[in-house]
Amino acid sequence: MTKKKALAEHLEVKPNEISQSSYDENTFELGNQEYLVLTDDEADQRTKEYIADSVWAFNSDFIIEHSSALDYDEASKKVIMAIAEQCESGNEAMKKLIDNFDEFAEDAISADGRGHFLSSYDGAEWKNGDYYIYRTN
Repeated sequence: MTKKKALAEHLEVKPNEISQSSYDENTFELGNQEYLVLTDDEADQRTKEYIADSVWAFNSDFIIEHSSALDYDEASKKVIMAIAEQCESGNEAMKKLIDNFDEFAEDAISADGRGHFLSSYDGAEWKNGDYYIYRTN
């Protein structure tokens, strides 16, 4: 089964009603709806990339839990807040506070699921065959 067919089955439409996006081979459109369709490995990789790009936006307690340089005190929370206020520009500094990024990402996925990171529409993840589907708008 192809990604397009898996999505068509999930949406209960004909595959010819779905078009592949011109900017991403894993993104498909049905009218004004956009979907990301990935294998399990692709979904893991994309989620880790998303997490790596958005560490600055994580909850301070979650950052502290994964950092031996910080503690659950006011000073540590102020450090995190100062970096977080820089938004994307503070991301690399925030990542340096994390002891083990792979463990951090796995814990985030375990806590919230991949849909939380990949489905900006509703945070849901659907499975059809070997593919995972995320609505992105």
